[in-house]
Amino acid sequence: MIRSDTLLQFTGQDLPTLLDRKAAERGNHPLLIWAPEPGVSRTWSYAQFADQVARLAGGLQARGIRAGDRILMHLENCPEFLLTYFACAYVGAICVPTNAMAVGPELAYFAELTGARGAVTQPRFADKIRTHCRGLEWVAVTDDDAGQAPEAGTAPHADERYASLFASPAPRRAPNASAPLSVLFTSGTTSRPKGVLWTHANVLWAARLGAMQQSLRSDDIFHVFLPLFHVVGLSWSVFPAIWAGASIVLQPRFSASRYWPVALEHRSTVGSHVIFSANVLAGMPVPPRHHFRQWCNALWLPEHEAYFGMRMMGAWGMTEMVAQGIVTDPWSPPRPGAIGRASVGYGVRIVDEHGRDCKPGERGLLLIRGVPGVTIFAEYFGNAEATRDAFDDDGYFKTGDSVLLHEDGCIQFGDRAKDLIKVGGEGVSAAEIERVVRTVEGVAEAAVVARPDSAYGEVPVAFIRTAADAKPGPALAETIIETCRRELAKYKVPRDVVFVDDFPRIGVGKISKAKLREMAAASAPAQAKR
Repeated sequence: MIRSDTLLQFTGQDLPTLLDRKAAERGNHPLLIWAPEPGVSRTWSYAQFADQVARLAGGLQARGIRAGDRILMHLENCPEFLLTYFACAYVGAICVPTNAMAVGPELAYFAELTGARGAVTQPRFADKIRTHCRGLEWVAVTDDDAGQAPEAGTAPHADERYASLFASPAPRRAPNASAPLSVLFTSGTTSRPKGVLWTHANVLWAARLGAMQQSLRSDDIFHVFLPLFHVVGLSWSVFPAIWAGASIVLQPRFSASRYWPVALEHRSTVGSHVIFSANVLAGMPVPPRHHFRQWCNALWLPEHEAYFGMRMMGAWGMTEMVAQGIVTDPWSPPRPGAIGRASVGYGVRIVDEHGRDCKPGERGLLLIRGVPGVTIFAEYFGNAEATRDAFDDDGYFKTGDSVLLHEDGCIQFGDRAKDLIKVGGEGVSAAEIERVVRTVEGVAEAAVVARPDSAYGEVPVAFIRTAADAKPGPALAETIIETCRRELAKYKVPRDVVFVDDFPRIGVGKISKAKLREMAAASAPAQAKR
């Protein structure tokens, strides 16, 4: 049960209510500018976008979709992603966006866990969806692959075309801010990703708080290339932009060669980045007359602020947080390398291993308290045990991240207490990779850790102890890699396989991953260690 005093701010509201209100206020003002490449774009005004959402919702209802039903959405960034998300919200269905890099077995798991009735995807993924998600009643396929013509033989059949979903506008439901809205999957310490359930109140909170914390204006043009199936692209960027009545320039993905031309063409003023994309652009010339006034990045780095000629914000969050839990205060001096200060919307504690509050200058575990279903996620979908285990006895969410508290209240990210690897901004569960590796014949024990990488920040490396009757070497290593390629998304596949006679251990036989990380770092290419 969501606390009614916290829900009061969203009385009589839900996500469609926000869209309808902005459509009435902003009308012909551009909401979405789809820019797959320089010189190619399509624009939806607030009124046009709201009209298409209502007609798409009518088509979902015509296919029997009702409140509470789940719809799988396996798409790269494209207009159909946002149209479908809002249309599901319109009819009360639960949208399940999945990582576009997910492979067949991962998709099968997502579809089975959520009990999805239908799916929206694009041509290059359609066969994968049909093959692995057999419980679906229907599949709708977009006409192109995120702005690119479909490959030969992959164009959708007439009855599967995304356009076939449109019908007469659906009638509006009575708004309910506490109703479930979407499930996004996140990697953690478990061997399977967990489904993070957001409510309508969650995204309204993210929209409102994000617009305030980023000082967004109605004349802003928010440049979005980060994947919409992740929290930064969707609830840190799209929802706050709509709350402010701003415009969104959407690109299919990050492209170093297309980023600046598209940003200049559409006069983008604000944007979100991860360390990977900001570092890539920091190695390229910056157009002298760009229109950006602000980027939100993982860290506040004064050298980036000087190089790009704009204000930079640091921020931290998780899918479970929905919004930015720690963020740069635009009215207070930031600290180089910090992720910011505690947001006004959350309770924050930093504790040592005994649960005692850390003093300034000390490093500890980050705990966040909020209101489930409003300021933090409602639950892990279909996993009550994981939901209970995620919180301590005082109701604080255990983030699993280690941070350093400075004397001025700034917080600096330290390390992940959780066994999580960050590959180019994507969170990867070491346990999930280990689960797959252990299925390979000849593997007796496996441990996966992060290795520094100059391009992606971190990449996974697998350490293997073989069974007595197995022979370590290139053949087994290739089998392990191929198995991972078949079962896991590309970014989760280990970049290297290292065979050991035994693992370094601590305590009662527990593998010392700290020592393995040292070993992995020592074997990294020289440029990755700088």
